[in-house]
Amino acid sequence: MHELGIMTGVVDAAVGAARDAGAARLLGVTLSIGEMSEAVEDALHFAFDALCAGDPFLEGAELTVNMVRPRSICLECGAEYEHDRFHLFCPACDSFATELVAGRELQIDSIEVDLPDE
Repeated sequence: MHELGIMTGVVDAAVGAARDAGAARLLGVTLSIGEMSEAVEDALHFAFDALCAGDPFLEGAELTVNMVRPRSICLECGAEYEHDRFHLFCPACDSFATELVAGRELQIDSIEVDLPDE
């Protein structure tokens, strides 16, 4: 289950950024992850919830996951197209000379924090 490793890195980065900003609590994280990473969305949520459980800084934080569909460009005809993980051939010219341009992402899009009253 590599989702636990992914979410450990995400939580560590989000907590670091939240604490650097002087946050009292982390409320939420929005993550974009490509389908080609083969991460399972339900497993990401499970891992996030497990990592947050029992930590007052993280308890109740929400995870939003945006799954990014694979998109490639054909190096023969220039067509750009979405596809699944298994069908990489160009639908316009049937070439196998393609380049993946989206679908391997793993990025934190945003974090939401609770700032202490001053």
